[in-house]
Amino acid sequence: MNGGFSTASGGRICLRIGSEEAAVVRLLIGQLIDLIGEVGEAGESESYEGMPDLKFSENTSAPEDPVLARLFPDAYREDQGASAEFRRYTETGLRDSKRAAAETVLATLDEGEKVYLDAEQAQSWLRALNDLRLALGTRLDITEETLEQMRTFDWDDPRNAGYAAYDWLTYLQESLVRALW
Repeated sequence: MNGGFSTASGGRICLRIGSEEAAVVRLLIGQLIDLIGEVGEAGESESYEGMPDLKFSENTSAPEDPVLARLFPDAYREDQGASAEFRRYTETGLRDSKRAAAETVLATLDEGEKVYLDAEQAQSWLRALNDLRLALGTRLDITEETLEQMRTFDWDDPRNAGYAAYDWLTYLQESLVRALW
């Protein structure tokens, strides 16, 4: 595989990426943003008096979509009441954070062969790549067995594109972790 992340001068991180791969990242990040929803879309209803940045969500139940349930899991599986209350206080902020990380990826991804990131941008990329892998892995129902079976798929198997994207995102995430390490 060509590209990936590496360390650059001045404490920056460099991503070498081709235009086709950049287009795939843009497409997947765009889909992730659509899935997460607009800021406040989670049912934001009120702000805590004296603390305008603390937003509550009207939503107190786990999402029905398996991908959203993976991205926004219940905090307390054994206690639905505590989980609902936790979700009320955290889901809006978590959605906003995931959306901001994804938007950072789009904002920093150029058509060029090299993208330079500062430490904060690199952390946003790391979070967004993790979210992409969680979403895609959930949609594809990836397990340890699936990953082994992947190697035996026929080239014409329609699942190949999704698994190849998942595998490539794994490579990107690993190269970013190594560059940050």
